[in-house]
Amino acid sequence: MMLGLLLARAGLHVTVLEKHRDFLRDFRGDTIHPSTLQLLHELGLAEEFLRLPHQEVREIRAQIGDTLLPVADFSRLQVRSPFIAMIPQWDFLDFLAHHAARYPGFELRMQSEATGLLFDGSRVVGVKASGPGGELEIRAELVVGADGRHSLVRSAAGLEVVDLGAPIDVLWFRLSKRPGDRAVTMGRFDRGRIVVMLDRGDYWQCALVIGKGSLDALRAQGLEALRRRIAASLPFESERSREIASWQDLKLLTVQVNRLRRWYREGLLCIGDAAHAMSPVGGVGINLAIQDAVAAANILYRGDFGVESLRAVQARRALPTRVTQSFQVVVQNLILRRVLAGDAEPGARFKPPLAVRMLGRFAFLRRIPARMIGLGVRPEHVRSPAVAS
Repeated sequence: MMLGLLLARAGLHVTVLEKHRDFLRDFRGDTIHPSTLQLLHELGLAEEFLRLPHQEVREIRAQIGDTLLPVADFSRLQVRSPFIAMIPQWDFLDFLAHHAARYPGFELRMQSEATGLLFDGSRVVGVKASGPGGELEIRAELVVGADGRHSLVRSAAGLEVVDLGAPIDVLWFRLSKRPGDRAVTMGRFDRGRIVVMLDRGDYWQCALVIGKGSLDALRAQGLEALRRRIAASLPFESERSREIASWQDLKLLTVQVNRLRRWYREGLLCIGDAAHAMSPVGGVGINLAIQDAVAAANILYRGDFGVESLRAVQARRALPTRVTQSFQVVVQNLILRRVLAGDAEPGARFKPPLAVRMLGRFAFLRRIPARMIGLGVRPEHVRSPAVAS
């Protein structure tokens, strides 16, 4: 959607396909980071966007055993909006679609799903799709695969995926927010348990981190056992875990960390999770995808969609992808895996790792994870021009 807005803004003709009738999905990435807010400022859209209902997260804390520590301070980032805006992704997508529609070259087709690619020899020349009127073909000078970690586009294009591995999966669920609850976004780590809580204003969006492929074993133990496991990590009364009334109240995110060896072929480019599936560590996936879109628009707005231009997009975004995924893999393997395994002597007090204790002790160190999460490596700026809307 961001790429469509930017290219239409530059005067190109763009068709965006969305297979559903609306953008309403629970438990999508709902964190709009300072890097994305900065881009909205550059587009002159930030003030209007921030009038939408949202919560502002200026600090992330972690409760590790009995110790509460600040780990990331966004307030000192040198940007116009030094905070994470918690806002439903459907509101963000509706906002972008509304502004993209001002440009005559932008077309959004809802209930239209790409089902395959069209080829002329080895060159991709469009997509096969299914829409409200039945099967159709849409021809294009460039097809952009932004269809997520289970990308049909990248599979149909035969692009090679390099799997970096992930030792975790995530169960998302909601709990009510009540008067007296502390409005703080945080992670709670204890031996064998990790729960993340995101303040969504009138409810808590929560994530229970579990071992890779362990959902069936949890189901075998029963829902009540799962409620007890969650309740042990909640900062309020355990009875609230009973709001999880059935397994249908839990949504599984099968975590993947992978990337394409090559993001493109003639006539086609992949960006976002289709090019590099991210771990939920840091919640950076949506924002990294938007950075991809801006970099792509900066290179492609002139209408040169040749292989050299597509290669330039990957070259621009490869380093941020590799650094971010390396950071996520380190956190997964050195912290999350060990916490879930309960690595400690029986009866020993669960202690924060040294690196986390240092973050809690020295405020200036908290700028490092804030920079990595909030801005990322090589943040992009809008260079593509605007034509009259």
